[in-house]
Amino acid sequence: MTALTLSTAAASGLRADAIVIGVAKGAKGPVVAPGAEAVDKAYDGRLAGVLETLGASGAEGEVTKLPAPSGFKAPLVVAVGLGSEPEKDSGYAAESLRKAAGAAARTLAGAKKAAFLLPIGDASDVGAIGEGVLLGAYSFDAYKENGKDEKAKNGKAPLAEAALLGAKPRDKEHKAAVERATAVAEELNRARDLINMPPNDLDPEAFAAVATAAAKEHGLKVQVLDEKALEKGGYGGILGVGAGSAAGPRLVKLSYTSSKAKKHLALVGKGITYDSGGISLKPAGHNETMKCDMSGAAAVFAAVVAAARLGLEVNVTGWLALAENMPSGSATRPGDVLRMYSGKTVEVLNTDAEGRLVLADALWAASLEKPDAIVDVATLTGAMMLALGSRTFGIMANDDAFRSALHEAAEEVGEPAWPMPLPEHLRKGMDSPTADIANMGERMGGGLVAGLFLREFVGEGITWAHLDIAGPAFNEGGPFGYTPKGGTGTAVRTLVRLAELTAAGDLG
Repeated sequence: MTALTLSTAAASGLRADAIVIGVAKGAKGPVVAPGAEAVDKAYDGRLAGVLETLGASGAEGEVTKLPAPSGFKAPLVVAVGLGSEPEKDSGYAAESLRKAAGAAARTLAGAKKAAFLLPIGDASDVGAIGEGVLLGAYSFDAYKENGKDEKAKNGKAPLAEAALLGAKPRDKEHKAAVERATAVAEELNRARDLINMPPNDLDPEAFAAVATAAAKEHGLKVQVLDEKALEKGGYGGILGVGAGSAAGPRLVKLSYTSSKAKKHLALVGKGITYDSGGISLKPAGHNETMKCDMSGAAAVFAAVVAAARLGLEVNVTGWLALAENMPSGSATRPGDVLRMYSGKTVEVLNTDAEGRLVLADALWAASLEKPDAIVDVATLTGAMMLALGSRTFGIMANDDAFRSALHEAAEEVGEPAWPMPLPEHLRKGMDSPTADIANMGERMGGGLVAGLFLREFVGEGITWAHLDIAGPAFNEGGPFGYTPKGGTGTAVRTLVRLAELTAAGDLG
């Protein structure tokens, strides 16, 4: 991954492939952002005019390249848009810096070193820029001929080093900001790798092996329940979903504990390593990206490891509900009834509504430990994509204050989210004449119906929230900001921020 360094060196004397500066949308045209004064001076104060002549406006994510001025050792200046110029005496938003740094890092694929002269007001700006660089420079090349070596030969390897000029190498807060950005970005990028892996290489057993190796590396406790253990324990939901596949299901428990913890946070992730829909087979054209249906489990896995790396003073337990949903002679059929880990029975009306079944077992397992809060994360419903689009995830909860806190945390870290209700009248649609509940209800409001189903499997008195990340988990369009094409790692940063707030006692 790209190396981050803090530097007080002068931009003109730094040996680098490029210098990155910020440009904003001003009232009368592009405005050179703070941090790039020395570069502007080298252009005799005419840099904004030159950029405007080249078509730059300062719009968010816009990248403009021009030759570096005389006297600079770097040959190239990369001006990246920050969006609208902030009001006087107020700095640029962290997300604006994050996106700009990410866009620049993507543009500089193949470069060995770049100096970033984006506006830095405090340590939070350092962290935002560092995070943007590390996330924006991400690429997934494991399955290309010769992997990263081939990309390097072709001049397309990720940016090797980013020097953040204006940051203070000896400042404890600045150093801590870079360390946090590195830990979170590395784990988020690991989640992206897992999401992007083809399902023939990442089945439940392989995912469990990755989690086990990470647990050993970072001092986490890990427990893996295989088919025999799941059957013995009565995990009917996970077993029912995995029944049609030659690759057996798994339930992985990852535990990070702190001796100073006063709270316990449980995270539950949907981990369908491939979703064909089962007997309720998906139509043609809807299967190609279904390797991403384990994005929730990937986010939970990454968040637990990040919490451990950051040494947060909170206990965090991650539950990865892993299965492959396939059609076969042994697959669960529409009309079958499953007895869940909680003891409740579920009539399966649609085998493509499988995520809620594996989550139900994991939610009950998490509830038995009586944590202070549970958050589940899942690429759960197409209905949520219809409601919120491809870049925003929905938040449902059994506690309004907790839902609001999660929404604020998501927005703070730059992950667009929106609070959604759990209308009681939709629960009746899941009544079954055969079982305690059906796995399907009314078609309209299907994302909310799924949330109501999950609520049935949360222990009494436990604060719970559900993040439906179906839209933003996998980017099928072109890259933007620090978001690549393919797996995005959505929800990792929200979960880490939640853990930090819980550790600090800011969630009650």
